[in-house]
Amino acid sequence: MSSTIIRTDQLCYNYTKGVSTLTDIHLQVNRGDIYGFLGPNGSGKTTTLSLLLGLLKTQHGTIEILGKDLQHHRKEVLRKVGSLIESPSLYNHLTAKENLEVYREIYGASKARLQGVLNIVGLSDTGKKTVRQFSLGMRQRLSIALALLPKPELLILDEPTNGLDPAGILELRSLIRSLNKEEGITFLISSHILSEVEKMVNRIGIIYKGRMRFQGSLGELHKLQQQQSLVQLDTSDNLRAWAVLKKFQAELQDEDLVVPYTDLAQVAIINRMLIDNDLDVYNLHPRKQTLETIFINLTTE
Repeated sequence: MSSTIIRTDQLCYNYTKGVSTLTDIHLQVNRGDIYGFLGPNGSGKTTTLSLLLGLLKTQHGTIEILGKDLQHHRKEVLRKVGSLIESPSLYNHLTAKENLEVYREIYGASKARLQGVLNIVGLSDTGKKTVRQFSLGMRQRLSIALALLPKPELLILDEPTNGLDPAGILELRSLIRSLNKEEGITFLISSHILSEVEKMVNRIGIIYKGRMRFQGSLGELHKLQQQQSLVQLDTSDNLRAWAVLKKFQAELQDEDLVVPYTDLAQVAIINRMLIDNDLDVYNLHPRKQTLETIFINLTTE
């Protein structure tokens, strides 16, 4: 069984002739991933997801899902894919169970499966309460229950935390982790807020203006964060200080001496080395990058 669930190659798309919406998208989601697909609103996330679900016709490039070319095996592939794109079609006057019953036969799901997904998303005890009375978090969990009916191997969720309060976000995060671990479902989750997904994903793709700016593990993003954390120094002789700190990849930027660092212990070592070399340190200012600032740097000009 292939370890790759989604693979796109040179995927491009234009809504308007001559205006690129997506350019050369290489996306790889592996079996068992919770993959965070991140970028500002309007960066091309929803267009990419729509292409993956066959809601838009591929103009250039290839899409493989579950090891099969989407263009030639769309029906077969999408039987194993659940999705939540924009607002789901829920009937406000019906209960959770009645909403699922509407779709049960369409998906060929059993009544036992219907009850099972209600249990999984924590809505089995809502009884005769109609969707009209549900909180936004409960509606979102019901939408995921709907996507779970056909026992998908892959779930694609577009901005699933939009509008949720902190408690709703925590509930959804817990549900996604549980489905990934206990049901073996692979997730592709789009969001424009890194802090909302970094606590549950293991891999990340960052898109900006229709181009992939980063793709890799959360650990690789943390390494990028460390590489871009700098300590800014002002000493009695910056040129000599630069020579002393060359092994730390020190650089002279105009009149400032900057040195990349991974943790504050390394900053202390840098300071001690300068003092041991008879250099006075007038100013030492660590500028630690956060994942959020890395994300902003990748998604701004």
